[in-house]
Amino acid sequence: MSNAAAPEQGLPEQELDVPALQAWLQQHIPGFQGPLEISRFAGGQSNPTYRLRTPRKSYVLRRKPPGVLLKGAHAIEREARVLMALANTQVPVPHVYGLCTDEQVIGSWFYVMDMVEGRVFWDASFSDVPANERAAYMDAMNEVLARLHQVDYAAIGLADYGKTGGYVARQIQRWSGQYQNDQDAGRHPAMDALVEWLPKHIPAADQVAITHGDFRADNMIFHPSEPRVLAVLDWELSTLGDPLADFAYHAMMFRMPSDILGGIAGVDLQAAGLPDEAAYVQAYCKRVGIEGIKDLDFYIIFNMFRFAAILHGIKARSVRGTASSANAKEMGDRFQRVADLAWAQVERANQRAASH
Repeated sequence: MSNAAAPEQGLPEQELDVPALQAWLQQHIPGFQGPLEISRFAGGQSNPTYRLRTPRKSYVLRRKPPGVLLKGAHAIEREARVLMALANTQVPVPHVYGLCTDEQVIGSWFYVMDMVEGRVFWDASFSDVPANERAAYMDAMNEVLARLHQVDYAAIGLADYGKTGGYVARQIQRWSGQYQNDQDAGRHPAMDALVEWLPKHIPAADQVAITHGDFRADNMIFHPSEPRVLAVLDWELSTLGDPLADFAYHAMMFRMPSDILGGIAGVDLQAAGLPDEAAYVQAYCKRVGIEGIKDLDFYIIFNMFRFAAILHGIKARSVRGTASSANAKEMGDRFQRVADLAWAQVERANQRAASH
């Protein structure tokens, strides 16, 4: 996979009102000067994302997609808020210049931030760097996520960024509801079984931290030549939630195939210079000061379920013709595979429990 940033596409006619946007940028970005050249990043299942080039520097614009949106989805105002709140913490994020909630400007809400130049890795195997450096790249991700989970969210003005407590139960209810209420993408037996199984197995532990919700290699910009994260992107699913669930979503890469979320299941980790799941979990636990994650299997099953529900939504948007990404159909078609993978984890966890 290439470690260049996401490929860019030319801007379709009338997709953005360029003069109106340029006027907004001049008002909100100190020293902004056109002319403005705009291209759209490929990918991005949810919120269309654009590079804004000027002779002096580049910026990034994220917007809500046009059309009828699911309640609570595409919350770019939350993305902008969490990025601004994290600006003075140990978590690397791009600088945000402003959020526009006036739909008259380009037709939907948007925010503009700095374009952080660096490398994007499309899978967690870091196959584009020498094998003896890959563990350091993995560890850089681990360290940034541990830092995020240790941020005092109240001290940076995010005490009301989500409900405190009951995160996993609410998420199960939310995604079960979205799956069951959206008929367009159909049903699947493994997903139906997960909807029933998950609420009965929620762990008692209920910590609260800022959670990213989609923390993986390709949502980060790495330094051009060092194993260092310069910016964490795509905060649309962030909230106050359970940090163990957030970490498990990230650690899910060890149990996902390479064509789903750039997973590393099936990779010879030792030969590839990568840590195994147990070592990676231990590194995180040491950083946040806990002994281990007793319910890791549950949290990974929960995250696979949540991801399957997201894919189900993408599939439904593809069926309705409202998906913002060209590869939405391909993504949506993975829904059943991810649900099957999640149910296979349930069976594996049951076997392990029975053998103890």
